Amino acid sequence: MFKFLKEKIKSLIGKKKKEIEEVEAKTEEIEKKEGEEKEKRKVGVEGKRKEREKEKEEVEKGIKEETEKREQEREEREEREKREEMLQKQKESKETILDRIGVGKVKITEDRFYEFFEELRLTLWQNNVANEVVELIEDSLKKNIVGKEVKKKEFENFMLNEFRKVIKGVFVPSPPFLNLLQDKLKEKRPAVVVFFGINGSGKTTTIAKIAWLLKKNKLSCVLAAGDTFRAASIEQLEKHAKKLDVEIVKHKYGSDPAAVAFDAINYAKAHGIDVVLIDTSGRMHTEKNLMDEMKKICKVARPDFKVFVGEAIVGNDAVEQGKAFNEAVGIDGIVLAKADVDEKGGAALSISYVTKKPIWFLGVGQGYDDLEAFDVEKVIERIL
Repeated sequence: MFKFLKEKIKSLIGKKKKEIEEVEAKTEEIEKKEGEEKEKRKVGVEGKRKEREKEKEEVEKGIKEETEKREQEREEREEREKREEMLQKQKESKETILDRIGVGKVKITEDRFYEFFEELRLTLWQNNVANEVVELIEDSLKKNIVGKEVKKKEFENFMLNEFRKVIKGVFVPSPPFLNLLQDKLKEKRPAVVVFFGINGSGKTTTIAKIAWLLKKNKLSCVLAAGDTFRAASIEQLEKHAKKLDVEIVKHKYGSDPAAVAFDAINYAKAHGIDVVLIDTSGRMHTEKNLMDEMKKICKVARPDFKVFVGEAIVGNDAVEQGKAFNEAVGIDGIVLAKADVDEKGGAALSISYVTKKPIWFLGVGQGYDDLEAFDVEKVIERIL
């Protein structure tokens, strides 16, 4: 009987022990779940905190950008009002410098120079000439004419002629692009030309115009569709290639532009083609990724000529774009597109001086023949 009781007690103890273990296991599981839930809540709270911090940073960034934008607009407005005030004073003044310098010969003093130059300054500003270029012209002109004596009747022509000389000195001289290209082809073949510029500047159309110019001069070329970023850019260049009956090398959108350039150069070598014209992406010139992409293309393609294409009609924006590309990749020359609708000419003067690079062509229309070799005299006449 005692044996039976002993076995019974032992059985009960084992059962209770198992129940206790089950309870402990469930308790442990509950505690684990509670810990996980607690950790999730902690992570959630932390995530929300980070989201709030990010939102706060974005708001602060937006406020800063808006403040900077308003400050820039204020400065531009004040500068514009200053110019308009000076122009109004000129219009209201009935007597000219010629009315006050007397008869016979007159010596050009600093006062007379500044009186004459104020009108020129306004003309230059109205023609979108960058302020640093205006200051250069002022210093050079002052150095050339102050202290000289001229006849009253010759005074105005003398001043304008001196002004023309100074303007010519601002532009960077260069042999014609075709001459430079022909010289390069005596050294190597193919010659490689890369084009830079933001979207909408007329870059792709300019490439087509230069391809047509090469054909007219008995030079073969292949186009490289290196703008693999902008939608329809490849099709646009392909359409030009078909019309001009020239070859094009292209990859899929999103491909490495440097690889497109590399394949186009190898294609030209294999088929005895004279020139490779490489199109590139035109995202905003302030975008670091774009500039890094341009550097990579130049490293792979090792171009003989790096050409910046800007819009003449955007004035000082084109100057800033040209400056940015020049600092990033070192341009060799400039094409100003849409010059036919620019009645001012100041962008040409400014961009050549700021980049210290020559202007090779002006785009004057949408046709393939609407590409003019740059003429300094025409720009000076526009400004005057």
